[in-house]
Amino acid sequence: MGNYERFTAAMPAEVCRRAEEVLTGRLPLRKTGETHHSVTLAGDDGTVRIEAHRHGLDTQVLATTDQLRTSRLDNDVQYLMTLLPYQPNDTMPAAQQS
Repeated sequence: MGNYERFTAAMPAEVCRRAEEVLTGRLPLRKTGETHHSVTLAGDDGTVRIEAHRHGLDTQVLATTDQLRTSRLDNDVQYLMTLLPYQPNDTMPAAQQS
């Protein structure tokens, strides 16, 4: 029910890896599916599918959840989107650096 979109300089594989890392670290979610360009996570808080497709120098990230926009899952998906670098060489907040 919640749909989010963002463009990022990160590669699709990095977007999927970071989505899994951040969301499973913040919520009781587990990976239930993945492709070369997407990852699906599910748990007690709902289900989210993150898709990442490269277009030239940018990656389009689409996140779709089965929850209301005010849910914990949707709040953390929005948080994840803010962590993605908008331009090359953008840095993540220190608390989120691996």
